[in-house]
Amino acid sequence: MFTISIGKVEKICRVIENIDGKKEFIMNIRKATVSDAKALLEIYRPYVEETAISFEYDVPTVEEFEERIRTTLINYPYIVLEDEGEIRGYAYVSIFHGREAYSHAVETSIYVDKDCKGKGYGKALYEAMDDILLKQNVFVEYACIAISDREDDEYLTNGSVRFHEKVGYNLVGTHRNCGYKFNKWYGVVWMEKRLCELPDNPEKFIPYSKL
Repeated sequence: MFTISIGKVEKICRVIENIDGKKEFIMNIRKATVSDAKALLEIYRPYVEETAISFEYDVPTVEEFEERIRTTLINYPYIVLEDEGEIRGYAYVSIFHGREAYSHAVETSIYVDKDCKGKGYGKALYEAMDDILLKQNVFVEYACIAISDREDDEYLTNGSVRFHEKVGYNLVGTHRNCGYKFNKWYGVVWMEKRLCELPDNPEKFIPYSKL
């Protein structure tokens, strides 16, 4: 079962226990800092170099990654997950659309160390992100996920779609053949998750830096 203790927005601790109540491992989820850029970049690197999960061709520099973290944290959360003192994954939010009426919706992104799949890290990151976004008066999340029409594609499986379904996302749209990488065409799907019943008169969006 899950025993969850949530403190400040900057740090969220999650203790996972087995059926006998014994602690199996501890995950710390906290706000990212620019000093995390190098570690996060090493998690992200294989997604760029070896997969079509990311549509970037070139791995960003550490300086570029630092700026992405710094810029994101002005308005949106950027969080990292540590297990036994090592960063194992991260997630962040970006603007869904620039018009103010869209301010209660965001686009989410999540990356977990490729050698640490199946440990519950992705689910824990999304649960923490959901908690923060509700405090910001954000009620709808969207994920844009690359897909392949080929079951044996060496660069992309559709596992991310299945993962997002498990954490509450639903398919709402598909774009075919809009991304070209590794000499192949890939599509993307948009998936949506509602965090709560939509209020008739929502409070104004609160930038992350103002929480």
